[in-house]
Amino acid sequence: MTDERRYGDREIREIFDLATADETVGQPPVPDAGGLTLEELQEVGLEAGVARERVAEAALVVDSRQDVRSRRVSLGLPISVGRVIELPRAVTDHEWDILVSVFREAFGARGKARSYGGIREWSHGPLHAFLEPTEAGHRLRLYTGKVGARFLNRVGAAGLAVGLSLIGVFMTTGQSPVFMEVALISSILIGGGALGPNLLRLPRWARERESKMEEVAGRARTLIRDRPEGEEPGS
Repeated sequence: MTDERRYGDREIREIFDLATADETVGQPPVPDAGGLTLEELQEVGLEAGVARERVAEAALVVDSRQDVRSRRVSLGLPISVGRVIELPRAVTDHEWDILVSVFREAFGARGKARSYGGIREWSHGPLHAFLEPTEAGHRLRLYTGKVGARFLNRVGAAGLAVGLSLIGVFMTTGQSPVFMEVALISSILIGGGALGPNLLRLPRWARERESKMEEVAGRARTLIRDRPEGEEPGS
């Protein structure tokens, strides 16, 4: 395959670091060949006594790290997470059906699958998985956002800002009329009530979603790595 993934020097060192972490063998010498494919890495590893499976597993780990996309944040809190997984070849209809089952199992939701304009999609609320065609085969794009998180952050920040402003007024004037005290308490309660839960739940939600996406990415790469059943080399 002309578009087969080639690993650079830094990635090669990382792959062999991972592959030999629990082995008694040292890192194999890597020829300066301007990047190596997985098969070439496995051949180099075999010469040094590293099993092909260990090299493949290490490559999966390196690939999964490359796929992570930056979180979108609001007030420093994550409100969306995603991954893009570059697949080495086109996905068959049967494999897409299997991937849909993987999505449902990983995210605990039935969701809906549909296709349009060469793109396949599985979605459940704000959670989306897109299978998009590329020159090399297909790309799997995962994305989800936390509904209402940005709005609650803004309400919370606004409420706390009003409260702090009123405290400043009290300290400057030395006076605290009853209506201003009521406004202060109300703004702090509204601000804290809106922002407080997000401070606790959004980081945990983002970690959990990213963990599920990492699981899906690994299973997708394992499924799509081999040639489809019945397909001949070079077809």
